[in-house]
Amino acid sequence: MKKINSKRKEAFAKVDSNKVYSVKDGIALAKDAAFAKFDETFDVAFRLGVDPRHADQMIRGAIVMPAGTGKKVNVVVITSGENISKAEAAGADLVGGDDIIQKIQGGWMDFDRVIATPDMMGKIGRIARILGPRGLMPNPKLGTVTTDVEKAVSEQKAGKVEYRTEKTGIVHVPFGKKSFEDAALMDNFKAIASAIVRAKPASAKGTYIKSVTISTSMGPGVKLDTFEVSSIG
Repeated sequence: MKKINSKRKEAFAKVDSNKVYSVKDGIALAKDAAFAKFDETFDVAFRLGVDPRHADQMIRGAIVMPAGTGKKVNVVVITSGENISKAEAAGADLVGGDDIIQKIQGGWMDFDRVIATPDMMGKIGRIARILGPRGLMPNPKLGTVTTDVEKAVSEQKAGKVEYRTEKTGIVHVPFGKKSFEDAALMDNFKAIASAIVRAKPASAKGTYIKSVTISTSMGPGVKLDTFEVSSIG
């Protein structure tokens, strides 16, 4: 424990909490300060000038990371007919209809994403209370309710991440692993930042992006230059 605390103290000492860094320098610093033995995940937190209590200021969406996420995603597809074979061919981990719904009702949750075709949504309502609180309920706005199951499965497998504003106005998004090259992390970060900037609600007043902080799973937070981030659109 002393060894871990010593590494943590050393890592946090590398970051000046009163300074804001460029995106490039911030990524390099966060990577240098990552001290865990496992391949830590990079995360970015955008603190936005929005009020999520108003529906028109709720920032929510999904984006495919240009460099992937470095994480294996288990995808379940609930569908019927010819879409079953299409989903299987696209690489879905489990495909079916009523059988999967019953399996989830029985407590099975060994998956990361659920994709469904519109014809199955009436039946999926039976497991909404299970999927909803876990952020797994299929949603057409996120591309997880669709007739194009091949594209949906491919995107999820390629590293599609979902994001939404928390009650405090913060949006957290994972964007890679410590093992990624800096250029790959930069590409992923720019893709996210661009999506957030473009999602600014017309009704949002004042400063939109108030702060941007990146960090790894165990590492210190690194504040980024909001002016630079805001210009990535």
